[in-house]
Amino acid sequence: MTVLSLLDVRIRPDALESAPSVISDVLTATRAFPGSLGVEVVVDVDDPEHYVLVERWASMDDDDAYRAWRSTPEGASDLGSILAGPPSLVRTVVADGV
Repeated sequence: MTVLSLLDVRIRPDALESAPSVISDVLTATRAFPGSLGVEVVVDVDDPEHYVLVERWASMDDDDAYRAWRSTPEGASDLGSILAGPPSLVRTVVADGV
């Protein structure tokens, strides 16, 4: 079952210029992680400090493994260095037949 994980983040105003580069670097590892089906980054047209990272995972187990890896020293990233506050994560599944 495909899982969509939506990571909602706010970028610090002083980090807006460097945000695309930092996010791109972080997502290189995300995209290469087993079970990743891809990641898209969307930016709010009315609020350039508001980004949503849309991650597609082959299964909840793959997403769980990724989240666990990100909490290790090996999986740590620089994403927090550009954030205005803690991110919000919503994990969803694709509703079949709707």
